[in-house]
Amino acid sequence: MISLGLLSGGLQANYGMLVTSDGGDLIKLPQLPVDTNGTARTAKLTLDEKGTLRGDVHEVRSGDSAAYQRGALRSATVDTDKIKPVEAVAAASLSTFQIVKASVANLRVMDRPFEWNYSLEAVNYAKTAGDLLLVRPRVLGTLASGFLETKEPRQFPVEFAGPERDTDSIEIALPPGFEVDELPPAVNVDNGFATYRSKTETVGSTLRYTRTIEIKDLSVPADKADQLKAFYRIIAGDERNSAVLKRSSR
Repeated sequence: MISLGLLSGGLQANYGMLVTSDGGDLIKLPQLPVDTNGTARTAKLTLDEKGTLRGDVHEVRSGDSAAYQRGALRSATVDTDKIKPVEAVAAASLSTFQIVKASVANLRVMDRPFEWNYSLEAVNYAKTAGDLLLVRPRVLGTLASGFLETKEPRQFPVEFAGPERDTDSIEIALPPGFEVDELPPAVNVDNGFATYRSKTETVGSTLRYTRTIEIKDLSVPADKADQLKAFYRIIAGDERNSAVLKRSSR
């Protein structure tokens, strides 16, 4: 179910039958802006010197992204099933984790974005290397895809589910006695049909990771499949990158 004024991705830039008392006619349906569908995720987390990460995550979902979440929760009949969407997000990015608590907002308020608020803990998130800690700034969210990693060339266009914008803003408070020694490089890629930008920086004693992906075209021709493959490879590399923390000399 989609809010009034929106269209699901599968209907956008497509044709629909307008039925009137005088008959009917096929009309071209619009393609909506990228900001009408997607997930905006913010997280404020704390890392301890043993590598355990814990903190709070807030997700605001709109368009199809919100509809999928509402649909998943409507079919949940027991409490353990109600947090499965959150567990699926965490499981795709974390080898070990615990969802401490979770709640939703606007589950049945269709004209407002759907929201998740949850707290998590991930033991051994940061990896120890001597006196160093290796921390992956991209804590949650997997945007890379390997579906084009095939031997055979692409024969048909790639069809996206719809226009989309996803953003992440992750803040990790550093453990006492540690400072940043090395940061991953920033990424800025624009292929016309999609863009991806990410940046890792230090703000005081906090590691901040921000990124945005925009899917702007609904179809990518087969002759541009290699560009899309390279695009996803860049995202995969960024998602694997780590920041290096060292013990402070102060």
